Amino acid sequence: MRLRRDTLTVCTMSAVVLAGCDPVLNIAGANFPAWLVCALAGAFGTALLRPVVAMGIERYLWPAALVYLSLAIVIACVVYLICFNRI
Repeated sequence: MRLRRDTLTVCTMSAVVLAGCDPVLNIAGANFPAWLVCALAGAFGTALLRPVVAMGIERYLWPAALVYLSLAIVIACVVYLICFNRI
């Protein structure tokens, strides 16, 4: 039980500390978080890649919703790493 409480404490503290690390974009005077821009890029990227995937291999991808969701997440993460990585 103590391990579970310690894990919860560490997760909560991490969320509080890391909340300030999110870059913010100023677009036409409005502030948008970077994850929102990356999520939109992932959705549009998946929509653009769907015809390519559907050409020959879509019948082998049986949970199609999971496959396309994973593709959107991968594209969003790549966009974040390329555009917002400060390392």
